[in-house]
Amino acid sequence: MKVFTKWVAGLLLGVGVAMVAIAQPVKLGAGSYHLAPKDGDKAPPAAPLRTEAMLKRAAPTNQWYSTLIFNPKPEALFAHPLTVKTTPAGLELALPSKQVVPTDFRTTEIHYPHRDALLISPVAFEPGPARLAGASDWAVDIAMDRGADQMHVTAAHGSPYAFITLSRGDVRIKLPSAGERFATDADARALALHIGDKSYALFGPTGVRWEQVSPTEWMGHLPAGSGYLSAAALPDASPKSLKLLTRHAYAFLQDTHVEWHFDPVTSKVETTFTAKTRVMEGADNGPLLGLYPHQWFNNASVADKLGPAYDSIRGKIRLLAASQFKVERTYHGILPHWPGIKDGPGATEVNDLLKVDMRKRRQLIPAPENKDNWRVSAYWQGKGLTRATQLAAVAEQQGNIDARDQLLSLVKERMEWWFGGEGRSYFHYNKALGTMVTYPDEFFAAAEMNDHHFHYGYWIRAAAELTLRDPAWGAKDKWGGMVDMLVSDIATPQRGRADFPFLRPFDPYSGFSMASGVGLYDFGNGQESTSEAINAWASLILWGEATGNRELRDLGIYLYTTEIDAVSHYWFDTHGQVFPPEYKNVEASWVFGGRYAHKTWWTDEPRQTKGINLLPVTTFSTYFGFDPAYVKRNVGTLKVDTDTYNAIGKFPPNPPPKDVWQDIFAKYLALADPAAALAQWDRYGSVESGDTRTHTLHWMLSLQDMGTPDTSVTADTALYGVFKRADGRKTYLAYNAGKAPINVKFSDGKTLSVAPGTLGRL
Repeated sequence: MKVFTKWVAGLLLGVGVAMVAIAQPVKLGAGSYHLAPKDGDKAPPAAPLRTEAMLKRAAPTNQWYSTLIFNPKPEALFAHPLTVKTTPAGLELALPSKQVVPTDFRTTEIHYPHRDALLISPVAFEPGPARLAGASDWAVDIAMDRGADQMHVTAAHGSPYAFITLSRGDVRIKLPSAGERFATDADARALALHIGDKSYALFGPTGVRWEQVSPTEWMGHLPAGSGYLSAAALPDASPKSLKLLTRHAYAFLQDTHVEWHFDPVTSKVETTFTAKTRVMEGADNGPLLGLYPHQWFNNASVADKLGPAYDSIRGKIRLLAASQFKVERTYHGILPHWPGIKDGPGATEVNDLLKVDMRKRRQLIPAPENKDNWRVSAYWQGKGLTRATQLAAVAEQQGNIDARDQLLSLVKERMEWWFGGEGRSYFHYNKALGTMVTYPDEFFAAAEMNDHHFHYGYWIRAAAELTLRDPAWGAKDKWGGMVDMLVSDIATPQRGRADFPFLRPFDPYSGFSMASGVGLYDFGNGQESTSEAINAWASLILWGEATGNRELRDLGIYLYTTEIDAVSHYWFDTHGQVFPPEYKNVEASWVFGGRYAHKTWWTDEPRQTKGINLLPVTTFSTYFGFDPAYVKRNVGTLKVDTDTYNAIGKFPPNPPPKDVWQDIFAKYLALADPAAALAQWDRYGSVESGDTRTHTLHWMLSLQDMGTPDTSVTADTALYGVFKRADGRKTYLAYNAGKAPINVKFSDGKTLSVAPGTLGRL
């Protein structure tokens, strides 16, 4: 959920002192935000390590390369399959290898560290400090200039090359150990080297002369006016692979671009990846791209075009000689809520639990100005907002409109307090960085720009739930303007803006989000709570529908479907393409650029370790049910994991309840086996802080009645769901967020008429 903080001295440049001057708040509709932190609150970090052109754009925090803009001594960049690292001497380049690391809990972690790198340095001058000089959708340009002397590097996800240009002079290559040149009869421009069990190649311009200085050092004498080379790791030592990489080595990446398109008629999301290159010499052979498993697996459009592959932390990265490729995914719909449980003992129990939860309704969202309650940050407030709005939806569907209105009134009260900005809970827009942050700061959301999509996803969903029932509340001249600022912070679709960066936490090529804002880790950036990220993207869909913003809705659908697919590979490995046999757990809970592990930033306890990639379990979470067998396998390891943990006896000072998050696991299991879930759920057991007993029971009873998610049927609208019972009976649901009736067409021929503002069922 949150990112463990490893403090680096001097990282937060210019921030150590609290801001004293308080700017007048900026009015936005009925709300407001502050242009400076209030007295005692620290501003977000500065990001000065950018060129002049990049300083005019919002800072790209939360990306795989964000360490570059904050850290004078940046960590390695995990571009995959390569790692690159800037140093005072030049550029390190390596091809990581798998390391199996035992843990205290009789399991393993998998590491692919940056080590045993080649060092590429200019001979004629000393490189300057690294600065971010450009960023396209999956490539970055790094400037290492010193005065008039220039060294520029381009690195990209999936690329087997680092592209290097020098303003003058020759280039020195230092090897981590003695290297042996091979394929000396190949292209004279290429220097191919065996170094241990790996093979590398450097490709210089026509006329380059490679000179061996020692077993661990080579010089590349570059012709005047041709100060460029590309450095690559080879997938193997075969002449065929060397020939392939030589052919494409002179197509230097200039721009990378992702486009998405959602077709509501077919419920398909098409993503197009396009790379533009600059040919340094010779024929235009185009780029050589490396595709990750979530891009090539079951992708018929590239299946017969793929070349050799690299082993990596993400599984096999397969080479494709093309400037463009496409990926198509199916969107299976989301819903704001499900129908009520109207009859039988289940309905009685739901209604009884609702009465209990209503008696403590004001505790669902801790009062933000209650100094005795530590859960007053935007994260905990957001979880409370979701808890209350989900309960309100159950009350509504059960016919208890009075309870619904009381809960929604509470949600409005809490959100409007924050959006008003008059107390200690407020929003600050930082113009220098291009971000909206909240105070009180928790989990370093302001101090290190962590987790914005986790936090704001809860808020955006709550705003959408309110606006579906009260459109005036979500109007821009009321509270919608403040909600749109949160949306822009995490999901601005335009590139190069000064106010917010492009898709702040989302990595379009990796297919998933990143939680750390400033990039503190020697294993690269990464993420823990994928389910909270996916919750954020689903919230965009719902807010887009509630406000009639089709562009935002389609963006949300793209992010939602893409991250679900990526997570199925890199956190759950449901396709069997990523985890090696040495990895002992059924899922990874913590995934970085060069590491994955089964733990959280705050605990090794198995229930929380597993549950952090499940919560919040809401009507947005039906994607878990796409693979019922995996759900059962995942839940099936919980007892063994817990018994092992208990046997070791490494307990925290204040251990959680033994059944911590039992409601999360019950709801998760219900997506595969509702009867088993109901049998294991304890009505009086623990409840996760983002949920209620009422909603948990309603969720399971709904799935018992409707069946589990059916992915064989789609619909021509954004808000829909299809479920199938074991006896074959299907339930079709669709929600109409518009102002006119709609007829929803399902792909199996069924049609459902839905009135405005209602949930239809067939």
